[in-house]
Amino acid sequence: MCGIWALFGSDECLSVQCTCAMKIAHRGPDAFRFENVNGFTNCCFGFHRLAIVDQLYGMQPLRVKKFPYLWLCYNGEIYNHQTLKSAFDFDYQTKVDGEVLLHLYDRFGIKKMASLLDGVFAFILLDTANRRVYLGRDTYGVRPLFKFLTDDGFLAVCSEAKGLAEVTHSMETAASIVPFLPGHFEVFDLKLNGKVKSSQFEQFHCCTKEPAHALYDTVERLSTDFDEETVKRNIRSLFENAVRKRLMAHRRIGCLLSGGLDSSLVAAMLLKLSKEEKLQYSIQTFSIGSEDSPDVIAAKKVAAHIGSEHHVVEFTAEEGIKAVEDVIFHLETYDITTIRASVGMYLVSKYIREKTDSVVIFSGEGSDELTQGYIYFHKAPSAKAGAEDSIRLLKELYLFDVLRADRTTAAHGLELRVPFLDHRFTAYYLSLPEEMRIPKDGVEKHLLRDSFKGLDLIPDEILWRRKEAFSDGIMSEKKSWYTCLQEHLDSVVNNDQMEKATKTFPHNPPRTKEAYYYRQVFEKFYPGRAKWLSHYWMPRWISATDPSARTLSIYKPDKDQ
Repeated sequence: MCGIWALFGSDECLSVQCTCAMKIAHRGPDAFRFENVNGFTNCCFGFHRLAIVDQLYGMQPLRVKKFPYLWLCYNGEIYNHQTLKSAFDFDYQTKVDGEVLLHLYDRFGIKKMASLLDGVFAFILLDTANRRVYLGRDTYGVRPLFKFLTDDGFLAVCSEAKGLAEVTHSMETAASIVPFLPGHFEVFDLKLNGKVKSSQFEQFHCCTKEPAHALYDTVERLSTDFDEETVKRNIRSLFENAVRKRLMAHRRIGCLLSGGLDSSLVAAMLLKLSKEEKLQYSIQTFSIGSEDSPDVIAAKKVAAHIGSEHHVVEFTAEEGIKAVEDVIFHLETYDITTIRASVGMYLVSKYIREKTDSVVIFSGEGSDELTQGYIYFHKAPSAKAGAEDSIRLLKELYLFDVLRADRTTAAHGLELRVPFLDHRFTAYYLSLPEEMRIPKDGVEKHLLRDSFKGLDLIPDEILWRRKEAFSDGIMSEKKSWYTCLQEHLDSVVNNDQMEKATKTFPHNPPRTKEAYYYRQVFEKFYPGRAKWLSHYWMPRWISATDPSARTLSIYKPDKDQ
């Protein structure tokens, strides 16, 4: 996890522009470098480093003697860099996992390079010999990347949009800052005056296809038989592999633990494998909530069961409300459910940074989208509709849950790892018959739960615990976090403002006072940038006016089952 920033063909003096790179300093608290590109006018890289792998040679832009014409700035972790080194007999000069990108590019070109990377990444690769700039981003956009390109060919790229919002250029109309699409790469031709022209934009991997790097994976080819026991065995094997490969780190590993199914499975597998790998420290788990929050109670049960060093972060509605503005600044969105769920994650990340030495943080993101975990999936009109919506959610993760998870942890210089979004695991799960993946016996994620039944990995009551939205579960069942927010914001936004909301904010107009307040704060930090969010996250197939599961007529808390 770090911050990358680059400009090609700036119209303004670079010393003026480089102050914008400091807007993302939180992403890499260990070191900063700013470097001009020789021979090209007004082209430069900025890099904020969080040292996770190779403390000595990890500074960027990364350049090695073998390829003096290649410059690489990337944010991510490439889990199969050693496997690829052996498979292709690459001669590495550093221990940096990203060095593999240079060797793959030199040997196979950009498309095959991107498709062979098993990991999470956003990269800017400059080839000065062939005068090309390449951008790329992982399948689910776990690592963020934004760009803007002016009509006259000035390109600016950054890990977060805030690092581009004040970059100056000669165009009269503001260039729009857009998220770089996950699973794609783009090629730009680079002129000597530093200006660029896009010449190719292509998808290198989509979530339903087995990734090209599966050929070189440590898990053998799986049986394609859809017999239930075989499927469950494959799910267990791929999930274990997904967690194991993510143990690659020179810094202490911890895990977020909400007490729900997903984070509990991740934490339990992490504990099991850390013992097998003989890690020299105990794994810390972290939960956040008020004293009587269902999440905190469940997380304590899991921690006791798996034997982690557990930390509970106490959290009041007042503290949460106070953090909302900072959260919106870091998120760069005004999406309702994203902000609600981010407050708890932001505060627990702050605690981890200030009170512990854990830096690499595992989490359960991606499971709900992959395994049809949201309660509204019970209302899917057919198995096919459920499967299609699952893919839609995965493709939109970079706008919602993955964005939340990255920004709330990155705000405090932590690196997030999400095993449920492992390429092989997701491709396999999505290849299963649609009927196998739907909620069953009134329980969502039935297949995933059933795959871990009888193993005593986590307590049975947690294995079968109903879905509880993180933004709801961190407060008591009597009064949820979103209710506390709405009560507070009722007096902050007046009825007159609500009546004019569609005129004030024509794009994605807010329909509640809570949504209006978020939008106001967003506009304060990022005026005129509302189009960064294409639509609000909302449940489907059910007439919902709020994204919270607790407002749905089909919601039943555990005790009512």
